[in-house]
Amino acid sequence: MEKTRIGIICPSEIAFRRFMPAIQKLDCAEYVGVAHASAKEWFGDSQPDDTLILSEKTKAENFQKEYGGKVFDSYAELLSSSEVDAIYLPLPPALHYRWAKEALTHGKHIFLEKPSTTSFADTNNLINIAKEKSLAVHENYMFAFHKQIAEIQDIIASGKLGDVRLYRIAFGFPQRAKNDFRYNKALGGGALLDCGGYTIKLAAMLLGDSAKLAYSKINYTDGFDVDIYGSAAMVNYDGVTAQLSFGMDNSYKCELEVWGSKGFLRTGRILTAPDGFEPTAEITIGNKTETVKLSADDTFGKSIKHFCRCVNEDEVRLTNYKTIIKQAELVDKVKGKI
Repeated sequence: MEKTRIGIICPSEIAFRRFMPAIQKLDCAEYVGVAHASAKEWFGDSQPDDTLILSEKTKAENFQKEYGGKVFDSYAELLSSSEVDAIYLPLPPALHYRWAKEALTHGKHIFLEKPSTTSFADTNNLINIAKEKSLAVHENYMFAFHKQIAEIQDIIASGKLGDVRLYRIAFGFPQRAKNDFRYNKALGGGALLDCGGYTIKLAAMLLGDSAKLAYSKINYTDGFDVDIYGSAAMVNYDGVTAQLSFGMDNSYKCELEVWGSKGFLRTGRILTAPDGFEPTAEITIGNKTETVKLSADDTFGKSIKHFCRCVNEDEVRLTNYKTIIKQAELVDKVKGKI
């Protein structure tokens, strides 16, 4: 299997801090370079902010100093490069559709930070273009590759908790800086598209292919034009329910609780366990609680590996299309859009 040659659109923090250390450990992919936007790509026909352009160029040059590779002086230069097979795109969500579509049009596979786009229609369109060109699209919900998910599912399957009565999934964090893109509607902000998507993704994994939305509520607060917190419930054909809660002006939670007929399981880093961190789960049966160690893992690396498989294996690529479409459909249903 040849290495997938990947270029990065935008010298973002997650690309520098998480993507680059992960890709350096892999045999299936290699880093080619990073692109910063040209003035035209960033500002269109409006007056460019030279300070901002210089800042982004400096960040790209810091990539080169730290990791090598090329600096591309525009996204277009990167997309047209014959040295690049695939694009990693960590831009704010509202920019995903435009630049992912451009990448696919240029024959590049696309590795997107979550969410894939800000709407089911846009995601569906990207997948249709990718299908026509036999190109990979991958949405980076990296927690889904963590060993602890399979280990918890094994505990459930063992019958130790009895029959599952309910899943509870909560993900929220305190308010961040006012200029964070998550609070900017024009950039695709909002709690649902950010932390809410994680809870939907995990619920769909636990409930299986028949998972569907039962109800949802999106909440706004004064001073913001995006949703700040929300809740939902999903259910499968067996009647098992997952209650979801999420928010970005909340006290921190990142929890899964599995409530069974015999006992319950609770864990607190189900969506955000960093590379090398050993999560634990508490299992309570009657009045006895035990703490179970779960495995450490490198989820970003495993997500890139899965992307490489999507590039090289037709069956994996086609299955991944369906997974991305299902996620986008559920998110739009929680919004009340479809």
